[in-house]
Amino acid sequence: MNPSMGRQKIKVAKVEVKNHLQVIFSKHRSRLFRKASELCTLCGVEIAIIVFSPARKAYSFGNANVESIIDRFLSRTPHRISNPLHLDTHKHFNVCELNLILTQILDEVEV
Repeated sequence: MNPSMGRQKIKVAKVEVKNHLQVIFSKHRSRLFRKASELCTLCGVEIAIIVFSPARKAYSFGNANVESIIDRFLSRTPHRISNPLHLDTHKHFNVCELNLILTQILDEVEV
């Protein structure tokens, strides 16, 4: 009987097998939305997340409402920005860099 190796850390890299993309996306989307919901409950924050599937279908999560949070984010003035990673900053990142940042944040939230 082999002892359990426990949870293994896997290398984060783009999945090349197109048939696996939707399954992996669905699992991770559910996990992301669940973690966002937990963060809302634990910290009393408002969160809006919009993701597009490999099939280009949009999914969103919002606490309280995605549209109101995005409207509030877009209409705020620069001197009120409390998070240095806002939309203008993200224009300079590519998708891989943003995915790495997201993975790091999710790992921190999970801990």
